[in-house]
Amino acid sequence: MEAFGYMLHLAHAFGPETISWLKPTLLGQTDPNAALLPYWLGAWAILISPSSIPLDVAARLPFIGLLFLTLTATWYGVYALARTPSAQPVTFAFGGEARPADYARAIADGGLLALLACLGLARLSHEATPALAQLSFSSLLFFALANLPRKQMGAWASAAIAIVGLALSGAPALAMILGVGGAIVMALDTERPSALRARRIDVAWVLLICLVTAALISVLGLWRWRVALLHVFEMKSLARLLMWFTWPAWPLAIWTLWRWRYQLKNLAANPHLSLPLWFASVAVGTTWFSGLNDRALLLSLPALATLAAFALPTLRRSVGAFIDWFTLVFFSTGALIIWVVWTSMQTGVPAQPALNVARLAPGFTNVFSGFALTCAVLTTLVWASLVKWRAGKHRSAIWKSMALPAGGATLCWLLVMTLWLPLLNFARSYEPLVVKVKGMTGPTPCVHYYGLTKSQGTAFEFHGQMKLIPVSQSPVCDWFIVDPQFASNLNRDVDMKQWELQATVRRPSDNNEDIVLYKLTAPTAGKI
Repeated sequence: MEAFGYMLHLAHAFGPETISWLKPTLLGQTDPNAALLPYWLGAWAILISPSSIPLDVAARLPFIGLLFLTLTATWYGVYALARTPSAQPVTFAFGGEARPADYARAIADGGLLALLACLGLARLSHEATPALAQLSFSSLLFFALANLPRKQMGAWASAAIAIVGLALSGAPALAMILGVGGAIVMALDTERPSALRARRIDVAWVLLICLVTAALISVLGLWRWRVALLHVFEMKSLARLLMWFTWPAWPLAIWTLWRWRYQLKNLAANPHLSLPLWFASVAVGTTWFSGLNDRALLLSLPALATLAAFALPTLRRSVGAFIDWFTLVFFSTGALIIWVVWTSMQTGVPAQPALNVARLAPGFTNVFSGFALTCAVLTTLVWASLVKWRAGKHRSAIWKSMALPAGGATLCWLLVMTLWLPLLNFARSYEPLVVKVKGMTGPTPCVHYYGLTKSQGTAFEFHGQMKLIPVSQSPVCDWFIVDPQFASNLNRDVDMKQWELQATVRRPSDNNEDIVLYKLTAPTAGKI
């Protein structure tokens, strides 16, 4: 909601404003993450979209494209690494092995499926936030570095776009580290001694891009220090986050490192291992030193999926069967739970899930949607068909062990986004809170505020169509809203004798979030 607020203000969605595109503000505050490009993309989408498209839908459109770019760049990046000589399977004495291109395509398919199966991607990939932009541009940089030996000019152009895009998305230091380190990793490839001059040119080009980008970031004042040393020793929390967020890629990545352990002694000659290891290590390190931020860990998923893909040709049949059965049980159970809860909300049978929903989201009224039901039924039938295909007799494919994990993650994500979407919107959105406050204030041209978070402020502006004005000693609005968590200095900063307490409004799905509503004792009709 906070990111959406910056986009709305840049697009002047609430009327003409004096706001800088280089330093966007929300409630008078600049963005602490210094992420310009994602907000620009959302604002441009709002400006050029037809008026028939809702503003929140328009703002999401560029991020749908960024997610598609992530998936595409990951596939082609894995494909390029699988084409390297050190990644190819051993040549049979009498022939019959897969052609290099066919083998690389199969590995790339497995890498893409492994990425789709990751729980962390399912959780954060739908958000229109700087995190998705960082994931997209880091994936593009991964693709560019992987293709340096094969398609130099295209790789250079992609690297330039990726480094600048990543830096303008709130991660300039990460862009420098990944770019320079990744170029050095690819330049150390001892399997190509004849291409030493080309490798030096590649490193020089990436260094030049990084220097130009660093100069641009310095001019714009976008450097930020985000190291949280208090979390450095929380190894258990980091391990727990890694286990669920990167599942199921991490166990397969570990298996890859074990099966290729002899090649690890000479990483320089094995870029299909060294490059994803570099990207994954930097992302995990960033997560650790930035306060265990799962959005930073999101950048590790393409690299871990790449490592997971190279485990697939070495998996024993028993391991593949275990993955299939575990995935089948896990995601089928998840889908069943989603269907049972939805059925309970619609019919009251069984009763307990509906009672739990009423307790956790008081005031929620479920509405039947035939379109959502149709999508959910079709998705479930596709899952059943996938399970039938996997259990049937067909030509063996390297990526077969990733088919059910990717399909299961997609199944549950689509079921949640159709059957549970109204419930999740009610639980996570600020709209129910805004509607309750709006019902008390009635139509009002403006509202004073104190202590609101940027997310709350955006919600009142977007859902309530309220103009928010900082409170002052000479009020021009009849109503005043306060977040009590930030109101310890309220009596010091505001003359509360002018205001009369009207109500404390609780957010329906959060017992710890309230809004205190005041009314001016002397109405200010006609002042604004």
